[in-house]
Amino acid sequence: MTDTVPAVGGLPEERLPSGDDVGEERLRYRVLIGPDDAGFCRRVSDALADGYVLHGSPSITTRHGQVTLAQAVVLPVDGTAGPGASVDG
Repeated sequence: MTDTVPAVGGLPEERLPSGDDVGEERLRYRVLIGPDDAGFCRRVSDALADGYVLHGSPSITTRHGQVTLAQAVVLPVDGTAGPGASVDG
């Protein structure tokens, strides 16, 4: 599954992986990007349910009235979750 992200800052429109496209590999760091809709919130919620924790604040941008969000998530190495979770190897 992919989301289409509108052209921003002169860059062409691109198709970005939704997180489901990573296959069996669980990446330690992911940035989820998408429109400000229930689908984006669902993908962030799914990542949290899969053991990822939020990393930093969400980012938001608009262009021609379309809102695009980005949220980084990390998979804690030490198995803990929360603000003190270690992501160092």
